[in-house]
Amino acid sequence: MSSLLLNPHKALFTASSSFPLRSDVNAQILVASRRAATRIVDCRPRASRDSFEAEALPETNAKKKNANRKIILFGSSPPPLSEDRSGAAGNGRGKPGSEASSWGFFQKALKRALAVLSNLPLAIAEMFTIAALMALGTVIDQGEAPDYYFQKYPEENPMFGFFTWRWVLNLGFDHMFTSPVFLGLLILLACSLMACTYTTQIPLVKVARRWSFKHSAEAIRRQDFADSLPKASVKDLGIILMGAGYEVFLKGPSLYAFKGMAGRFAPIGVHISMLLIMVGGTLSAAGSFHGSVTVPQGLNFVVGDTMNPNGFLSFPTQSFDTEVHVNRFYMDYYDSGEVSQFYSDLSLFSLDGKELMRKTIRVNDPLRFRGITIYQTDWGFSALQITKNGEGPFNLAMAPLQMNGEKKLFGTFLPTGDADSPNVKGISMLARDLQSIVLYDQEGKFAGVRRPSSKLPIDIDGTRIVIEDAIGSTGLDLKTDPGVPIVYAGFGALMLTTCISYFSHSQIWALQDGTTVVIGGKTNRAKLEFRDEVNGLLDEVPELVSIDQNLNG
Repeated sequence: MSSLLLNPHKALFTASSSFPLRSDVNAQILVASRRAATRIVDCRPRASRDSFEAEALPETNAKKKNANRKIILFGSSPPPLSEDRSGAAGNGRGKPGSEASSWGFFQKALKRALAVLSNLPLAIAEMFTIAALMALGTVIDQGEAPDYYFQKYPEENPMFGFFTWRWVLNLGFDHMFTSPVFLGLLILLACSLMACTYTTQIPLVKVARRWSFKHSAEAIRRQDFADSLPKASVKDLGIILMGAGYEVFLKGPSLYAFKGMAGRFAPIGVHISMLLIMVGGTLSAAGSFHGSVTVPQGLNFVVGDTMNPNGFLSFPTQSFDTEVHVNRFYMDYYDSGEVSQFYSDLSLFSLDGKELMRKTIRVNDPLRFRGITIYQTDWGFSALQITKNGEGPFNLAMAPLQMNGEKKLFGTFLPTGDADSPNVKGISMLARDLQSIVLYDQEGKFAGVRRPSSKLPIDIDGTRIVIEDAIGSTGLDLKTDPGVPIVYAGFGALMLTTCISYFSHSQIWALQDGTTVVIGGKTNRAKLEFRDEVNGLLDEVPELVSIDQNLNG
């Protein structure tokens, strides 16, 4: 049997006390690659464990000399005792009886409140109620005038036999996400998360970070996983565990190792992420602005004139004084003639006329400037520029005649006779987009089609008309939402901490009992995988064999 000769005096680990591997100092230690097959698995409840202060294993014996105990001496004597009015001795720093009773009452009330808020069924009920209100907010139209709710939820015909406009308006369901009921539930859920973190998660992390040694084999065997290795060294086990990513601590014959501490911090990160999402969502609902505007090509508007606050946390910023100028509006078309995309060339100016930014926006490609986002959402036909019998040009306003999704129809009218006559007659012009104009005579008969870019004249009832240009108008949506970065950060942290929470926090204890090493361990997740992992690591622990025994074999 092949073996490897090791120097028994070479220190692999150092601690406050060393455990001798053999009493015979003349014997040398040989390492064989086999281990005992006997394993003990005991699932009895854990016994209370003794906690000892320990230090991480140094790498050299030189560091051992620095591990000296310190005695702290007071520089002066403690203050003399004083006697209060009630005759009790003290040091003069005690609180009066009324203050002490008030402070004790406050502490008891705080503990009771934390116990109630950290109750898991309460937190689950809060989340289900918030989800139900969010679903109700998608069913009830938000932000409409009161008359709308009077007609849709009348008292004469209540929905479900009881739900009328009074429920909507009195509880603020017409602006659900800024209503006192919804915001109050969010605050209550936030308090529950913070109370759970303070009373449960933080203490668990503190306990998990302590180095705890077990000094009895019986205590180790009570762990979820237990085993024993005859003719083995606890120091060799420590080296194997370090190679597997464990943090290893050794004190005399006792060993403690752990890994996966990040999994203990993950629940705290999940709670913080949820708080960020709720804060960001509340700020978006109650602190944002929104506005819509339709602007013809060549005109401008001020951002603040179009924005409306969404809630009580909405405060205008300096960027609301920015002026937006529509330099150009144009569209692209499919081969079939349908509109494929529309564009707006926008310039942003300060109050003193300085151009701050210029960008051509389109659908799904907005302009962002100092917290303001401008979206391209719609288009229209503002005016038709024509010349009449060589005179002009004249701008004829185009009116929307039909609005059915993307199937739009615009029209205008050019009087040819007395405009003040009750039976005025003229030429009608219709258009579905900016690329072609359909003309009709005084009798309503089709007269022809002209493209604005062609500049071709058309004669209708003795009037020569030239279509010079089709002036479009751009439909813009403006929005400020200060909660978006916070919500994105919360969701990113939530995904990260959720993945980290699946890391197992594994702990292993070992004790050198003569020439046998007793091993026990536990984990909070993946218990079957932990058992297989530890079995594989124990297979790598070498067996201690003397030279004489190896030669006789």
